[in-house]
Amino acid sequence: EALAGRSTKIDVELFEDGSVAVTDDGAGIPVTPIPGNKDKRPALEVVMTVLHAGGKFGGGGYQVSGGLHGVGVSVVNALSEKLEVEVHRDGSVWTASFARGRIVKKTTKSKPTKKTGTTVRFWPDPQMFEETLEFKADILAQRLKELAYLTRGVTITLTDHR
Repeated sequence: EALAGRSTKIDVELFEDGSVAVTDDGAGIPVTPIPGNKDKRPALEVVMTVLHAGGKFGGGGYQVSGGLHGVGVSVVNALSEKLEVEVHRDGSVWTASFARGRIVKKTTKSKPTKKTGTTVRFWPDPQMFEETLEFKADILAQRLKELAYLTRGVTITLTDHR
């Protein structure tokens, strides 16, 4: 979203329970089925569970990419004990929950909103990361700083609640 010019703000938060939340003010992950796709699930569920599904809706795709070949969020989901998504799109808030790459709570529409954007909060799976589950704020801050330099017009913040 940021590289495509549809987001101006990205917030990354580290929590005491070991989770990380990433929020943007982009258009929000689509919640309707992907046009022309045999899979009629909401795009949100497809993006979170299928490799190479992101950024290609309606045949247009992004003109620029961050370099993970469309696997980023589905891999984060697969490596997470729990992952929750909240999407502000089309005048409503939509939520879905996942665990270890599988959907555990299908996409549901809740309250109305005027905002747009997506929040993904994930808890790394201790079965996958045996040595450490702790995110090092200084290393993450440096990486986010590098990304901010490369992403004109986008403000990236890191908040450590631990």
